[in-house]
Amino acid sequence: MRQFGKILKFELNGYLKNKVFVGVTLFLVLAIAMVMFLPNIRGLLHSEKEASGSAAARPVMLLYARDGAVASDVQTAFAAAFADYDVQTAQGTEEDVKTFVKTGAAECAFALDGLLSYTYYVNDLGQYDFNCDTAETVLQELSRASAMVQAGLSPAQTGEILSARVTGRTETLGKDRGVTFLYTYIMIFALYMVIMLYGQMVATNVATEKSSRAMEVLITSAKPVSMMFGKVLASCLAGLGQLVAVFGTALVLYRVNKAAWGENPVISYLFDIPTGLFVYLLVFFVLGFLLYAFLYGAIGSTASKLEDINTSVMPVTFLFIAAFIVVAFSVMGASSVDSTLMKVCSFLPFSSPMAMFARICMSEVPAHEIALSIGLLAAAVVFIGVLAAKIYRVGVLLYGTTPKIGEVVKAAWKA
Repeated sequence: MRQFGKILKFELNGYLKNKVFVGVTLFLVLAIAMVMFLPNIRGLLHSEKEASGSAAARPVMLLYARDGAVASDVQTAFAAAFADYDVQTAQGTEEDVKTFVKTGAAECAFALDGLLSYTYYVNDLGQYDFNCDTAETVLQELSRASAMVQAGLSPAQTGEILSARVTGRTETLGKDRGVTFLYTYIMIFALYMVIMLYGQMVATNVATEKSSRAMEVLITSAKPVSMMFGKVLASCLAGLGQLVAVFGTALVLYRVNKAAWGENPVISYLFDIPTGLFVYLLVFFVLGFLLYAFLYGAIGSTASKLEDINTSVMPVTFLFIAAFIVVAFSVMGASSVDSTLMKVCSFLPFSSPMAMFARICMSEVPAHEIALSIGLLAAAVVFIGVLAAKIYRVGVLLYGTTPKIGEVVKAAWKA
């Protein structure tokens, strides 16, 4: 235990003294702080513009119609529907309207042949230009109102009919996937990034020690299990510390700026994660990281040269990417989170950290299935951790050609 503590402390100090690690952490914290203060910054800039009288004028939208009475009614309705535009009735001919748009005097224009026919003029049609959709909705309502009045209904009766709204309520008997979808994606993407980053880092550190012959000295003074578990747990704590620093900063600053964010549903869902779901996230995240970190560490000890690391860890990387793709496509709807494939993946240790968490978030999973998944994953972590330590001890003496995985496992099993 004393050896394990010393190794853990040494490895953690290595991460804390690593300028790249500290720099990336500070950069992420500052970036998330800027995002959390964004509503206040935007509000401050907006108030300064208003105070200086330099607020930008609204773009002009011209409205042209051959029938003056139609233009007057439509202009009132368009002014309410297009709040971001200064809606003006155009004078002159339709060619004059085109000229105004071409020269930039107006951003866009609607030329009406009637309530059910129009031409939309714009210089450069943007991909997010939905003016025609809004205009068609307004014109349809005006057309219906006109038809009702002509049929003998009073304006009051017409307004009452057109303003009728359907009311309803939704009662969720299972999980609200619209809410939990966000938690699922954050967890699987965070796990993906951390394993790819810190898993490679563990393998690289082990291979560096081996190439410098430092491992041969260390292995004589410390047990392989203590060394392997110390290295992996140190990388896990470093990764968790980095995530806590980033997301903790986000949580604290969100509380500070909660009023400025208002009723933003995405931000509210993100920071109001249920306690039970957060506990599951933490359990699957830690166990999933440890599982793959042990694999990366074991493979790193078999690499003869630092340049061989990327090739050596490729099978583990492909295995993790395959699990990630299956879960990501199931969550996005290509299949169901309750499909047979997802159920199988939720019990396989290499995919269960993501698959079972996705099922917990987006479906109803029996408690015994969750317990079985966590139990299998925890057992796999211990088994692979011990095996990785044995491979680490055997890998110290392996130089030259990179050995086959089967040979290494066989030698480690006999050790």
